[in-house]
Amino acid sequence: MHTGRVRRRGEAQHGRQGLLQRRRAAASAPSRGARALEPARLAVVPGRLRFPTMQRARSFSSMVTAGEQRPEVAGGGGAGDSMATLVLDNGAYNAKIGYSHDRVSVIPNCQFRSKTARLKTFTANQLDEIKDPSGLFYILPFQKGYLVNWDVQRQVWDYLFGKEMYQVDFVDTNIIITEPYFNFGSIQESMNEILFEEYQFQAVLRVNAGALSAHRYFRDNPSELCCIIVDSGYSFTHIVPYCRSKKKKEAIIRQLHVMDETHVINQVKEDVCYVSQDFYKDMEIAKLKGEENTVMIDYVLPDFSTIKKGFCKPREEMILSGKYKTGEQILRLTNERFAVPEILFHPSDIGIQEMGIPEAIVYSIQNLPEEMQPHFFKNIVLTGGNTLIPGFRDRVYSEVRCLTPTDYDVSVVLPENPITYSWEGGKLISENDDFEDMVVTREDYEEHGHSICEEKFDI
Repeated sequence: MHTGRVRRRGEAQHGRQGLLQRRRAAASAPSRGARALEPARLAVVPGRLRFPTMQRARSFSSMVTAGEQRPEVAGGGGAGDSMATLVLDNGAYNAKIGYSHDRVSVIPNCQFRSKTARLKTFTANQLDEIKDPSGLFYILPFQKGYLVNWDVQRQVWDYLFGKEMYQVDFVDTNIIITEPYFNFGSIQESMNEILFEEYQFQAVLRVNAGALSAHRYFRDNPSELCCIIVDSGYSFTHIVPYCRSKKKKEAIIRQLHVMDETHVINQVKEDVCYVSQDFYKDMEIAKLKGEENTVMIDYVLPDFSTIKKGFCKPREEMILSGKYKTGEQILRLTNERFAVPEILFHPSDIGIQEMGIPEAIVYSIQNLPEEMQPHFFKNIVLTGGNTLIPGFRDRVYSEVRCLTPTDYDVSVVLPENPITYSWEGGKLISENDDFEDMVVTREDYEEHGHSICEEKFDI
């Protein structure tokens, strides 16, 4: 029998705040916080083909509606006819969240603190309330792709689950929640405790985002047996082959991205960056003067008085000398526009002697049985915010095509919305007839503890 203090069903409606405070105090005690981290189950790659830190190009959170309207709460469809199912793709930069019967919202999975007003902290989409976000910096629950700051994550979840957003009735709600590949056991246990013991969800399904994307892809393409998911987001690029909805663990590749930037700089990257199809040609163009330099662009920075959001000056309004008489703050950009995302394709440009994304895709597929390889090459699926960089899909296709035997077909699929693609897969899973067999219920957890989660969840 699981020994953790578990709240009775009646307590879900009375005295929740006091209980949460006691449990959070216990959670911060050394006995829990001092758990040693387990070694990550990393894919071992021989020789020089290792996968350490890469700089992140950008996410494209601004290109997705952030769900300002309060979502509907009633209804559902999950482990039981009367149960609602909440789907939460808990990314390191954005949380994609919504009930399975409703639409998705994309909300910052972080807190913001202002350098000009240090005592003021904003959570999730409270960013919209800030008059001057120029000095904002992120307080993230994730570090190097893993959920380590539980205080921040709890505050974000409290906000999302609370009265301002989803008004979750935990006793009558199931949750599908994502976590990274190779997640630490101590993090998994903490998530179990928080979801079952603190929030008291009726049932939980913990799953990798790539598995949800694969489920969505196979549902749309029932004749296909295999696909390879390339999930390039804020913290990681994961390259994961799936065959009949089962991941091929021996061929998983992970690349780590590191980002440290302000809100404004992130917005600049999202507005101006693109993936070059011919890096050296674009570099030569970027050196030219005047009208011949078609790469050069002037970005008007926000002053948060008359200009609330930065924008690119139209080409016909640019002053090529750069001497503007207006009071606008102008940031002139040339090779920076394509040099930043180039790191995803050639990390050696900044001294990291590792594979770029296209080469890693080919390497992953070549680790699989030869008779399966053609099926993977023709079902390469791009997900995550980085894939929205203009030119990303075309560059991946052209480089993979060059590295692939000519008798193999190559197809690279960019979904209509690669940021919410995995959430949509979770929505579909919640409608499956066997959904009840996939989840761990609160009763299961109370009886068996963490062991039942380890048995059921293939992370």
